[in-house]
This record gives sequence, C-alpha cells and structure tokens, in this order.
Amino acid sequence: MAEVHEEIQMCDAAVTLAFSVLGKRWNGMIVSALGSGPSTFVALRRAVAGISDTVLSDRLAELADTGLVARTVDAGPPITVSYALTPSGRGLLPILDQLGRWASANLEHRTV
Repeated sequence: MAEVHEEIQMCDAAVTLAFSVLGKRWNGMIVSALGSGPSTFVALRRAVAGISDTVLSDRLAELADTGLVARTVDAGPPITVSYALTPSGRGLLPILDQLGRWASANLEHRTV
C-alpha cells in the first residue's frame, strides 16, 4: 500500500510541475500557436489574441527557460527573431489537442 501512495505522490509532483508551466495564463495558447511551425513575435502576438507585448515576451522567455521553446536570431539584415517548439514542446501538442477535445465535449456551455 505504501508503494501506491508513493506513486501517487510522484504523479502529483509531476502534475504540479507541469501545471506550474502550462497553468500560467497564455502558455498553452503560445505552445499551441507554435504547433503549426516557427513564428515571429509579431505573428505570435496576432495568433494569441489579447496578449500584451510584455506578457508575450515574458512567457516566451519562460518557455525557452523550461526547454519547450527555442529562440533563433537571424542576423539579417534585417535582424529576425523566430520562436519554435523544441522536441519537448512538440510533445505537448497531442496533449493540448486532447485537452481541447475534452473541453469541447464537456465545457460547451461555458464561454471564455
């Protein structure tokens, strides 16, 4: 019985860790937007309606620090910065897709 309890605690810790990143407002939307391929800051700002430049910048830095997003600078001219999902970030796409399906099936009556 103690083994089961330890497994649950480990699972809870992992879920807590995952939500410490994905539970922040906008992070899931940014990862989802990058699911279609690399993007510039301006294109991401358009794709994630309602996010401010400051928050988008902060969230992209956080996602890069966690290893979910890679930032690439092309020296140009002009200098271009693009963002893309890393393999770890791409691993979240099926999970986000399933979460969206669950929300459609179970939260239809709710509005954002």
